[in-house]
Amino acid sequence: MIPLKDTIPSRTYPIVTVSLIVLNVLIFFFEISLGEGLSEFFDIFGVVPATYFELKESDAPFLIIYFPFITSMFLHGGWMHLIGNMIYLWVFGDNVEDRMGHFKFLLFYLLCGIFAGLAHVYTNPHSEIPAVGASGAISGVLGAYFILFPHSRVITLIPIFFFFDLIEVSAFVFLGFWFILQFFNGIASLGAATYAATGGVAWWAHIGGFIAGLLLSFVFARRRRWD
Repeated sequence: MIPLKDTIPSRTYPIVTVSLIVLNVLIFFFEISLGEGLSEFFDIFGVVPATYFELKESDAPFLIIYFPFITSMFLHGGWMHLIGNMIYLWVFGDNVEDRMGHFKFLLFYLLCGIFAGLAHVYTNPHSEIPAVGASGAISGVLGAYFILFPHSRVITLIPIFFFFDLIEVSAFVFLGFWFILQFFNGIASLGAATYAATGGVAWWAHIGGFIAGLLLSFVFARRRRWD
């Protein structure tokens, strides 16, 4: 399912959401310019679970240990990875930003990304593969949207064999189905021998980010009733 737009107009310009999208795109172009150096770049700025635990045991400085949890959420492994994440951020981010306010939304986004990264490392503690992508932070945005706008409608593109169809579903159903899909894939991934065996998808980052978004929405969102 590919969300195209929701039915709730934002009351303010989503400057943080737009800025995050632009920043992710610009950084991706920088990644392309690195060529063969991209792998080493990901090792440094991506979240590598095995490295995280090694640094914790060595009493490394706090910033050295946790800095990759911030930088990794602005990196992507390919065009489809980037485009998919940015579509979800564009569709759901503006309303959540509108409800929280710009600065609080940015803080919320970063915290969700950090919690998502922690969920990933603690469910894949021996992985030496760097995890990158904004999907953990964006999952937090989805969790907040699920709480704040459950009655919104989402215009969704559905692939049916070689054709596509547009349907309109409630945000509660769309995001509920999305979370169930992440959860069952996450459970299945626990039996995988390696992180790569899961298809390279950090399912538990999605789950952790979504749950963080659910809970943090009660802290960051302004109380307001929507028609």
